[in-house]
Amino acid sequence: MSVYTPLSLEEVQAFAEPYGLAVIDLIPIQGGIQNTNYFLVDQSQKHYVLTVFEELDAEGAGELVPVLDRLGEAGVPVAVPLKHHGQAIHSIANKPAQIAPRLMGEHPEQTTIEQVDAIAQAQAKMHLALHGFPLERDFNRNHQYWSDVAAQLQPKMNAEDQALLAQVFQKFAEITQQRPDRPVGFIHSDLFRDNTLFEGNQLQGILDFYELNQDEWLFDIAISINDFCTAYPQAHLDQEKAAHYLAAYQAIRPLTQDELACLDIFLAMATCRFWSMRLQVAQKNAEHGRTGDDISQKDPLEMRMMLQDRLQRISA
Repeated sequence: MSVYTPLSLEEVQAFAEPYGLAVIDLIPIQGGIQNTNYFLVDQSQKHYVLTVFEELDAEGAGELVPVLDRLGEAGVPVAVPLKHHGQAIHSIANKPAQIAPRLMGEHPEQTTIEQVDAIAQAQAKMHLALHGFPLERDFNRNHQYWSDVAAQLQPKMNAEDQALLAQVFQKFAEITQQRPDRPVGFIHSDLFRDNTLFEGNQLQGILDFYELNQDEWLFDIAISINDFCTAYPQAHLDQEKAAHYLAAYQAIRPLTQDELACLDIFLAMATCRFWSMRLQVAQKNAEHGRTGDDISQKDPLEMRMMLQDRLQRISA
């Protein structure tokens, strides 16, 4: 993630000591948009990740620990945070922070069919493992949240972008009203390739659960299909990979007929969400004067192009 909170090795050594770690190296992690992260290396050469939560308080950050515990128990490859004195979340630089094992592997640049199958199955297991999980979050970036963000951004858009935004919301409302049987549960919300780690075709880890919230499972599926089944910088969907994704997911949890009928508009709306997110982040960084190599800002136009492609699939 981007480095918003600079830390010294001495600060981190003091923070890590109660976890039973003797840190000898501290490496800032670039990329991402929300939290500060560092790789840690201890004296036994084991690797960990220190996360400093920039927007969540200690209670909010701690909400995710039992979620990761549950997913680990269900066989979903996640980094379960370390604990001392019965707690995973402690404070550094007056901000909540945690340490978790570093999951090894690489983000796939271009996905294989086997990788698509693996992430689809893991996602289905994740949805079922968290179904009915007793967790309530004040933080909930669901469809209503992103609808509000889009409405706030719309007045500052040019006429063409405003029309595109209106088009996707109109089609979404029309189709989803006709097809209401779409289950809701906890979703990752950000299950892109850069939040996964693979060694070859073997999935080693799913990262970054800070966007976890209650929403339709189909949104999670659409987000991941858009990313895992698109060969960037192209915007069009790889039909073979998308078919594999659905088949692999449904081997664990079959979709309802209404979910299947709504998939194309959800693919479009998912890209609209991330178009809005990237526009919002660019606006926030500008307002706070965040600049420099340590600040990562993803291109909104990439999602806008994908949105146009997904809408064409519906119109075809």
